Amino acid sequence: MSTIDGLPAHVLLVHAVVVLVPLSALLLVLVALWPAARYRLVWPALVLTLLALVAVPLTTDAGEWLEHHVARSALVHTHTELGDTMLPWVIGLAVVAVVLAARHVLDVRDRARREGPGAALAPETARATPPGGTVATIVIAVLTVVLALGSVVTVYRIGESGARAAWTGRFSEQSQPLPGGPPPSGGG
Repeated sequence: MSTIDGLPAHVLLVHAVVVLVPLSALLLVLVALWPAARYRLVWPALVLTLLALVAVPLTTDAGEWLEHHVARSALVHTHTELGDTMLPWVIGLAVVAVVLAARHVLDVRDRARREGPGAALAPETARATPPGGTVATIVIAVLTVVLALGSVVTVYRIGESGARAAWTGRFSEQSQPLPGGPPPSGGG
């Protein structure tokens, strides 16, 4: 993908990554750590994480195209290299999202079998320890937090390097007059 309506696709698609990855990370942490949230947020978390999993390679591919259509610089190179580090984090989030959703399904089925269908759907009766036991819950929770933090930090680092690549040396510290308008008031 190269352009969308005359603009480089990367500069538009990156917004999806910047929103979807941190939002997915937050929802997954809530699902992993808070049993009541699991029943309300497991499916939105899974869907948003899978959307992020699609958005990241599309954005990276569009960024690679853009890299070959802008002036080469160390800042652009750094941004491109950092951009390539996002996909493994999002794959990790997607795996955790699928595991959390699978545990949720198993928990709902187990409770429906034991207590009846109504109890299985009530978030207030959510068990702190879904199928797999306490050790599995702790391992999944720790892994989820690590992946969430790593993915959010990676999004930040990539975005910051992209902003530096796009804007370093391309703006003035001083206000500029509008074309044909009066000069800006400078307070001095």
